[in-house]
Amino acid sequence: MGHFSISDLEQLSGIKAHTIRIWEQRYGILRPVRTATNIRTYCDSDLRRLLNVATLCSRGYRISKIAQLTEQEICQAVISCHEDTNNYCQRVNGLLASMLAMDEPQLNDILNQSIYQLGFEAAMLHVIYPFLQRIGVMWQAGTVNPAQEHLVTNLIRQKMMAAIDALCPVQPCAAHRWVLFLPEGEMHELALLFMSYALRFRGHHVLYLGQNLPIAELKAVCESYQPYALCTVLTAVPERDRVQDFVDQLADLCPSKEVNLYGPLAHVEGLQLPANAMRYRLMTDFLKKIDQLEHAQAPA
Repeated sequence: MGHFSISDLEQLSGIKAHTIRIWEQRYGILRPVRTATNIRTYCDSDLRRLLNVATLCSRGYRISKIAQLTEQEICQAVISCHEDTNNYCQRVNGLLASMLAMDEPQLNDILNQSIYQLGFEAAMLHVIYPFLQRIGVMWQAGTVNPAQEHLVTNLIRQKMMAAIDALCPVQPCAAHRWVLFLPEGEMHELALLFMSYALRFRGHHVLYLGQNLPIAELKAVCESYQPYALCTVLTAVPERDRVQDFVDQLADLCPSKEVNLYGPLAHVEGLQLPANAMRYRLMTDFLKKIDQLEHAQAPA
């Protein structure tokens, strides 16, 4: 079980710590355990309840009325809230609460509703990415366990694969060609899969090589496929002190190709980019770049 401070709850729920204390004292919404030094600590069920309460409050429910509802009534009211197409925060809160409860059917329902109502790309940008960012905060704080993280990652990966598979095929001779891969030892695939979807959706051809690719293989790939550009995501690999060597080697292997870098390690301090490399801090920056290419003539 997670152990959260009140500042953790504030960051994850968007509810101010002062408000959380008032809800505790007046309405008994949460029941924290106090440490020997009188510091409040909260568990998974406290966070899940707060997320649900925050969702109902954002829909106009009075806190005094919510306090009178049973846990089941609160959950039923929250489920109906996810029908609001434009309230992204409610969806993110619902996903977090479902993850903490290991409620796979509810996770699946919220993801499917979001994709159906918003479209896949908008659902990724406005719901799924903020959800994953909150999980990242919880992971750093040690308040999400591997089983919860694996459940979410695999479910989102399924949605991405289905969305990619549903796109119309693109002929490589009539489009910009991209090679997408993760470095050897790198397994964090979600961002690369979304890039693959975004490129294919815009009419580019993608040679998707996936996880854990030895970098030396790219030379032969570039010679035979002749891509317009390469793209990789650096999340956990390589080691921070070896990122420069990796980027230089990648640029040398494919000197006439554009090299696109994304992920936290693409922004390590002191990294010098080769002339044919560029990096993106935000996914929306990458999308803007490929939007500019969407109507450009494909290279011969």
